[in-house]
Amino acid sequence: MSTQDIAAPAPSPSPVDVGQAEAALVEHYPDLVRLAYLVLPSGLGRNRRVLTAHALVQRSLPRRRTTPASGAMPGQRRAGEPAGGGVDAGYALIRVEVVRQALDAGVPLGWRAWPKRSQLPPLLPRVWGLRLFPRAGGAEELALDQRLSELSGAGRAAYALRGLERLGDAEAHRVLSAAGVADPAAAVAEADRVGAEAGQALLRSPEFDPCSLQARPTDLMRRRQHGRAALAALAAAVVAGTLLGLPGEGWGPDGAAAPPYARNAAVEAALDPVNLRKVAPSVWQRSARTDFSVWPARGGLTRDTALLRRALAVWTRPGGTVAASATPGTPPGPPMGPPQLLFAGEVDRARVVLFHDGLRVVRYAEPVDGAPAGGPEVALDFARADGADAVGASALVVGRTDANVRYLTAPWVSGVSARDLLGGVVGESRPVRRDAQGVTDPVPSPVAPSQCKVWDVLEVREGGGTRTLTDLGELLPARLTSGPPSAPVDVSDARSRAEWARTACLLPSVRAAGVRSVNSWRYAEQTLPGEVGRAAWLCTRAETWRGSGVKVLAQFQAPGTGTGVPAAKGDDSPACGARAPQVLAGVLWRVPGSGADAPWYLLAAGSQEVATVSASGGATGTGEGRRMALELDAKPTEPVELAGKLESGKDIVSLR
Repeated sequence: MSTQDIAAPAPSPSPVDVGQAEAALVEHYPDLVRLAYLVLPSGLGRNRRVLTAHALVQRSLPRRRTTPASGAMPGQRRAGEPAGGGVDAGYALIRVEVVRQALDAGVPLGWRAWPKRSQLPPLLPRVWGLRLFPRAGGAEELALDQRLSELSGAGRAAYALRGLERLGDAEAHRVLSAAGVADPAAAVAEADRVGAEAGQALLRSPEFDPCSLQARPTDLMRRRQHGRAALAALAAAVVAGTLLGLPGEGWGPDGAAAPPYARNAAVEAALDPVNLRKVAPSVWQRSARTDFSVWPARGGLTRDTALLRRALAVWTRPGGTVAASATPGTPPGPPMGPPQLLFAGEVDRARVVLFHDGLRVVRYAEPVDGAPAGGPEVALDFARADGADAVGASALVVGRTDANVRYLTAPWVSGVSARDLLGGVVGESRPVRRDAQGVTDPVPSPVAPSQCKVWDVLEVREGGGTRTLTDLGELLPARLTSGPPSAPVDVSDARSRAEWARTACLLPSVRAAGVRSVNSWRYAEQTLPGEVGRAAWLCTRAETWRGSGVKVLAQFQAPGTGTGVPAAKGDDSPACGARAPQVLAGVLWRVPGSGADAPWYLLAAGSQEVATVSASGGATGTGEGRRMALELDAKPTEPVELAGKLESGKDIVSLR
């Protein structure tokens, strides 16, 4: 083997001080930045690639007097080898460091347990609001950049050292080895596939010059959005820092409440138990108003400040372990001011707190023995109660357990009893005991799963009358009435109880809908064909606390049957209401037990204001006055449309 085939060893390195290295960096800065730019992967993008190249070169300056590795120093040039290794020690030291950092910058994040600084986007240099990139070259430069992007980082480094620095294979081998490349020979061989001779002139073109740049603006809309987000984050950080710096525990433990998000004087005043409004026991007796606003604060825990603080905190910001519910149309937000305390006491192994803020009734309940495994820590229920009068504020649900419900009654309620509504006229009422705070004994709840064999209602005596209330799964029980919409009355006589006995099992359709009252009105009676008796037509209307979401149900009650048959229904319909009491409905009916060959009848009836009734579609015909009993040849296969005219001449269509 000829001695010419063996690279001459590099001379022993001598120490390089910082000043010498800085002078070399400043003198050769454009070449070093171009070298870093070529070694960096094109996947970084041209703007980040430019900034990273400048950052790597500037960070290559040593901090103290340094002795270069032996491979970093240029060796003796072989015969025929291009001149490029003969550089001073300072430049050789900086060049190796630039190559090493550029190779590290091309390693994807996640390949190391801890990323190196060169792998992260550079903090400096930075030009805010501008994107910087080299001037575009021609087709040859683009083709070369494409070929370089297909090489590994070590291959690009070998190509740049030979083409840009004009190093021979041996010198490039030594520099790559000093920069930490595990297999420099493979890197040099990889660079050979690009074609070094074709690219040497192109490497000096503006396409690869990160010191001769063009500037363009960044995405202006996104920059504006990021600016707003940064300001908001800064404000949030200031608020959070202020809160963290507050001494002590502030209000004290908040239980199941979420972490506080803000504090100000108005919020703290509303949530401080000291500021709760507590009405004296005798205020309701002399007040012009008779509603929740004059309920006294009752219960054995009205002075438990810790309990009241937890309840107020959870109301304001319920955490993830809170089982919260709200009737439709009820805003579940925090109180608008210091709320009124209605009740705080222990009910069925739970500590219960009831609040009223003028718009809503809020119930907070926490188990005395702690939350069950996997269950909610506390319960928080909201119910709308604006516009409540003496009847609407007669009672509140204070607890539910074992299919029973307990009520907290108003101070003006003189007596309470329960009655099975399905018993009709024969159903007897039974007294319900109350404690000194107004909490009733458990009463079976009709909301509990059943086959509608029992429907217990609460009868409260107040003043000169008795009101009938039923639990529909909400904090406020609904009032049951009977009679025309213009003058509904309480369910207190034999006829109204008989009608409700056949209507109660239809009430589950309006559970948990924010219902305030339900009125059942017998708007017509009709003699049935075949002389089997008289049927009753009833319209049941469920009014809500929010005004919208009204449910209307027309039902047909034939003699000798149980629950009435729903004939038609409507949502948010004015029918059967005080503003538009008119109603029209119909059903298909056949004499019970008459056999399969018995005829079908189209029965229809309207309220008193209806003058005529007619049918079209699957069956056609006209009734007599506001009733119709049309015998059909067969059961209609198409929908039947009912229409009529009022005595005033206006048209009316049936509920569907």
